[in-house]
Amino acid sequence: MELILWRHAEAEEGIPDTARKLTEKGLDQAQRVSAWLKLRLPENTLVIASPAQRTQQTAAALRSDFVTSHEIAPGASVKSVLSVADWPNAQGAIVIVGHQPTLGEVASYLLPIIPKGLSVKKGSVWWIKCQKGENIIEAVLHAVIYPEML
Repeated sequence: MELILWRHAEAEEGIPDTARKLTEKGLDQAQRVSAWLKLRLPENTLVIASPAQRTQQTAAALRSDFVTSHEIAPGASVKSVLSVADWPNAQGAIVIVGHQPTLGEVASYLLPIIPKGLSVKKGSVWWIKCQKGENIIEAVLHAVIYPEML
């Protein structure tokens, strides 16, 4: 299994929180990161996005056939994200388009070497692979990409 955590790109300020849209910079960030992902993701990758407008726009930069899950909305728990992703049992790759601090908490939970309180930068991707061995399941960091790197 491959779990790709993608934080929504830069969004405008405002209320209600779930209605905030991407800024022009955010739209550009989403396009650049999605171009990088398209070259690397397996063909049958499942993309799951929070219902917030900014995550919907970020996911749409990658694919139009993504799934929306209220279980990963702002304030979601690590347990909810891992449940939606079916970690570590799912087959193939799953992209979760979500929010901070939840995505940082997921990364810290799966990769104990990452300190608690990790802040996943807007628009960035944390690609984690699950390696299964005899009586062991290990999360391995495959890549971290920030929009500014592309």
